[in-house]
Amino acid sequence: MLASRVSASTFAFKSRAPVHHIRTARMVCNASAPVSQQVFTIVGGGRVGQALAEMGPGGDVVVTRGQAVAGPPGPIVVCTRNDDLQAVVDLTPPERRSDLVFIQNGMLQPWLDERGMGENTQVLVYFAVAKKGDKPTDGKTDVNPEGLTAAYGKHAQAVADRLHSGGLSCQVLGKDDFKRAMLEKLVWISAFMLVGAKHKASVGQVEAQHTAEVSELIRELCSAGAAALGVKLVGGEVERLNAYARSVAHFPTAVKEFPWRNGWFYGLTQKALAAGQPDPCPLHTALLREVGAV
Repeated sequence: MLASRVSASTFAFKSRAPVHHIRTARMVCNASAPVSQQVFTIVGGGRVGQALAEMGPGGDVVVTRGQAVAGPPGPIVVCTRNDDLQAVVDLTPPERRSDLVFIQNGMLQPWLDERGMGENTQVLVYFAVAKKGDKPTDGKTDVNPEGLTAAYGKHAQAVADRLHSGGLSCQVLGKDDFKRAMLEKLVWISAFMLVGAKHKASVGQVEAQHTAEVSELIRELCSAGAAALGVKLVGGEVERLNAYARSVAHFPTAVKEFPWRNGWFYGLTQKALAAGQPDPCPLHTALLREVGAV
């Protein structure tokens, strides 16, 4: 997704936060938004959480650090870092967990499946909020001027409507199309962050100066990921992902949140090697070793 500074809220939801730190949920109103829009519960009061609330009709409940997740019926949009997701789930009543909407970068599906939430709504976020209070910038590209943000699940349309009200694009996809789009986003952040870490380069520098290397890595990861997920590539992945890099050229690069990003592809490598099969991601493995990530 996108670099973590874009999709992850600056809100840090710590699982170790004691119960006595619970604070009262605050209401965020925006009278200019359409009154027909659904009210949300938003977990996380950082850049993305605040931006989503400001797009709404008023009446959203924003849940902050250590607070039990409770709010009106409908979507509970989780705007936290990946490593804080378990704390959010733990503080959500079991009967409301199917309403959790996940917008984090990386491969969430195995984690969700293990917790019985494999069909929860997920959103691939391709918009940027530079700092808290700023208006989001849509990640439209010269290849995809319609935008790349996409959602799947029972609350997908509600989230799309909210984003549209804020002037952002969002497509509602079926399961197979979303799975393919999810893979592309995972490939983007894994490939550009890794090549950028090798060359100490920004996203734009990777796209402009190391085009062949990152494109080869994109093709490799798309192929291995498609085989693992059982999805069929539609073509144009290299062009789409390089175009997105041009639209966020100033983003810095770093290999982080490894288990959620590059770690998923490295897991495919480990599984294959343990079975006596060739590494499906040899370039990726070599680059991980070169930057000291494994």
